[in-house]
Amino acid sequence: MAINYLCPHCRGYISLDDNIIFSVRSTDFKVGLITLHSDLGNYNVSKSPGFEIEAGEELEFFCPICHAELTSEVHGKLAKIIMVDENNTEFEILFSRRAGQKSTYKIIGETMEIFGDDSAEYIDFINLSINF
Repeated sequence: MAINYLCPHCRGYISLDDNIIFSVRSTDFKVGLITLHSDLGNYNVSKSPGFEIEAGEELEFFCPICHAELTSEVHGKLAKIIMVDENNTEFEILFSRRAGQKSTYKIIGETMEIFGDDSAEYIDFINLSINF
């Protein structure tokens, strides 16, 4: 079984090949599709042609299947999805909604793996949510 990514709302599969697919809305209400690489810590992004995103812009992420908003309850500047590994173990994946910010967190129970040069920005919020 390969690693899969799921919407936390509808539990639909949102990954295809090496990418995770999202519908996004920019701060000026433009909408488009983007893909993030499925390897945690790999920050390659592809987007719809003509869909312009400014570095630092905060995006709203939505499930491409059920269209539910994916903002995390831990912090409003993070998005949340579910990762299922080869052993069928589920992890909560949180990542920054800010374009160009490299912050990703893989969480199961009270254990967390951190990815990205900018991950220190949200670590205190995530630690608090894990401990309570």
